[in-house]
Order: sequence, then C-alpha cells, then structure tokens
Amino acid sequence: MSERPTLTLGLKRQDFLEYYYLKEELVKFCHDNGLPASGGKQELTERIAYYLDTGKIKNSSGTASTKRKAKITTITEASKIEENIICSEVHRAFFKSKIGESFSFNVTFQKWLKANSGKTYGDAIDAYYEIKRTTKQGQTVIGKQFEYNTYIRDFFADNKGASLDDAIRCWKYKKSLKGQNKYERSDLKVLEQ
Repeated sequence: MSERPTLTLGLKRQDFLEYYYLKEELVKFCHDNGLPASGGKQELTERIAYYLDTGKIKNSSGTASTKRKAKITTITEASKIEENIICSEVHRAFFKSKIGESFSFNVTFQKWLKANSGKTYGDAIDAYYEIKRTTKQGQTVIGKQFEYNTYIRDFFADNKGASLDDAIRCWKYKKSLKGQNKYERSDLKVLEQ
C-alpha cells in the first residue's frame, strides 16, 4: 500500500485524483495557492485538478449576480417558481402552511424546484408529496460528494450487526488507498489486523 501523497503544488493531477482528500484540505490548498475556495467538494476537486494540470486558475462556477433580485414576499399555489430559486424563510413558511409543520427542504425537492422554474407552487406541493412517497419505497440517492456517507451505508448493507467503529476503520483504510472509495468486501481485511 503506497502512502497517500500530501496535497502540494508538485503533485501530479492524476495522483491527486486517485486519492481521497477532505474538503478542508482542498479549501486550504485553494487559499494557499490563490484559487477560489468556494463551492462544493466536487467543484473544488475539479478546480484543483485543473490547476495542477495547467497552472491556471479555473474560476468558481457560482453565478452570483451583482444585482439583487426583487425579494419575494408573497407566494400562492398559482405563483410561478422563480428562476434560480433560493429557498428562503418565505418559501419555508408557504410550504409549512400548505404541507404542515413536518415540512422541511431536502436536496431532492430543492433540485426539483431549481429544475422546474415556471411551474406553479401548486405543482411543487404535488412534487413534494411524490418525492416523499418514492423516498419511503427505497434508498435515497446520496450525492457523489458524500463518499463517506455512501461508504458507511454500503458497509452496513453488507455487514448487518457490525459496529460503526468497524465501518469507520474500514473507511479510513479505504480512503488511504489509491483509486475509488466505494465499499468492497475486501476492505474488511483491515479489521483482521
């Protein structure tokens, strides 16, 4: 097993992409090297890989506008979902008044809202109930940037009755290895040591 390389300027792009780095390590590298440090783990990884490969800075994909949008104060079921929606307290209050106190934003519903600008908030309520119904029927999809969560879920699916400590030991072993960070039964060998 080779040692995970330290994230430094001299690291080759391919070597960087072969190992797991914490988001805080990626942010520190960005700060230390004058790269934008905003964005999710996946975006930071792409930005650093580009920088290690080209020596050039890839800007953040954020679309922050210098103009402030008109603040939404009233929402009805007939109101249209705005483009580039940002889920605010006004939105939360509307959905709680229609769906109930149990309402909370979740990633799937927020993605639905962003992908369906122009539809009505009545459509959004229907979509929320449909998302909740389908979520209860099966496993939710964990985003690619949440490798740890995916690994732990897959570990427990394969090892009923195992402890969280065992899962974490296997995860720490796996992330130190070159390559992908998906759970494999062979990761259990670290528990025998």
